[in-house]
Amino acid sequence: MAHPLSRIIDQLKREPSRTGSIVITMFGDAIVPRGGSVWLGTLLAFLESLDIDAGVVRTAMSRLAADGWLTREKVGRNSFYRLAEKGRETFEAATRHIYDPPPSDWTGRFELLLIGNGEDRDASREALRNAGFGSPLPGVWVAPSGVPVPEEAAGAIRLEVSAEDDSGRRLLSASWPLERTADAYLKFMKTFEPLRAAIARGADLSEADAFTARILLIHYYRRVVLRDPLLPESLLPADWPGRAARELCGEIYRALLAPSEQWLDSHGTNEKGALPPARKILERRFGA
Repeated sequence: MAHPLSRIIDQLKREPSRTGSIVITMFGDAIVPRGGSVWLGTLLAFLESLDIDAGVVRTAMSRLAADGWLTREKVGRNSFYRLAEKGRETFEAATRHIYDPPPSDWTGRFELLLIGNGEDRDASREALRNAGFGSPLPGVWVAPSGVPVPEEAAGAIRLEVSAEDDSGRRLLSASWPLERTADAYLKFMKTFEPLRAAIARGADLSEADAFTARILLIHYYRRVVLRDPLLPESLLPADWPGRAARELCGEIYRALLAPSEQWLDSHGTNEKGALPPARKILERRFGA
């Protein structure tokens, strides 16, 4: 019988290189809760399990640092990385979007942001998408009222609109490609359902396998959920697959958490030595 991770890793290898994205996933999911800093050797040990060459990893780390996502500290011949200040707010918003339950206190109104031409529009685009905003027109962004507005869009003109009438619903339809998001959720579930079944059968996953599976699970899930505005259920189709995808992701995540953390206990290093224990926040992810 094939190893439970073989099919997922084979799929990853067929895609364009996403080394930098996997590194960002690892930081957000596993390193930030353990103090935020990690030795390059820890990253290399993990990415070697995905057959990613050390040179490719070093190139990806240099690009992430140049783009302002990471900072590097040299101690002797060793390099240690942590999140840069620039990316922390975006990271925190993304973390809430991935692990927290969808908000249930919707007021029936939407936040509308108007952003003029120029640098502000480009600088705010990715941050707004990661915060759950959709865009029906260039420079126009919309999200359920109450969604935090990222700092990059602090200068936008802010309005509130209702989605109860037909024009409001047309605005929603134009703002988010829900059919494409639904298809991505279905693809995610098709990819990871065999892993859930293998875990349920008592598959023998090593600590290293558990860590690899956990990072790939979040890597694939966040690619979908960060493009999902997490709209109130009353505005979603009855067969919306986002709910089932979150349940599947949470079930697998909880099963992998303990052995994957044990791998980090043994292999995770920062400039002071072994990584500190994870914060209690891990136990609350996905309602665990």
